[in-house]
Amino acid sequence: MSLQDKLDALKTKFETEMAPPDVVAIMHRVTDELIASGQAGRALHAGDRAPVFALPDPDGKLVSSQDLLARGPLVLTFYRGAWCPFCNLDLQALEEVRADIEARGAVLLAVSQQTAANSRKSQRSNKLGFPIVGDKGGELAAKFGIRWYLPEDLQAIHKQLGADLVAFNGEESWTLPMPARYVIGQDGVIAYAEINPDYTRRPEPSDVLPVLYRLKRSSAA
Repeated sequence: MSLQDKLDALKTKFETEMAPPDVVAIMHRVTDELIASGQAGRALHAGDRAPVFALPDPDGKLVSSQDLLARGPLVLTFYRGAWCPFCNLDLQALEEVRADIEARGAVLLAVSQQTAANSRKSQRSNKLGFPIVGDKGGELAAKFGIRWYLPEDLQAIHKQLGADLVAFNGEESWTLPMPARYVIGQDGVIAYAEINPDYTRRPEPSDVLPVLYRLKRSSAA
């Protein structure tokens, strides 16, 4: 089963069995508004230069994009947090192709605004072999153009569903990144970008493999 098939099944179950219609309606409205805003189209895309960053892993050690790119291309995925079941399926699917990514000389890294404790929870519960770094307040997400603000009615729903972002992220901005996947070449230029204002839609992790193959051939030429 593809990642998107799993996400679609989860969405159907959530909307028909777990969430009341008024909650589903608000979530649909906010997603539609985010799509209509055109923000995803204004975010960084292939051909743009990626921001340089150094962010802490759950143990407080800084992870530098420059150090990672010295080793190979960087597959960078932004996700919402340990509380999001759609994100957890996405992370698990990435873990399934991690060996293929690494075989092409690339490094896989996840970015979330959540606290270090929640990043450790993500790594443990999803059995991840790749690191997660903390982007407090979504500062890196903002540089990529993918950070957005949750309206008050959606904030209330998050609290109702046990996903209070103030508690999960350890700060009060009530912002999230749009789920996004990037491949950054060793020259610092983005070679692939997929940004999803609809959090229930994610690219297949294997989509990055042809991109990494092309980068590997280019560097060998």
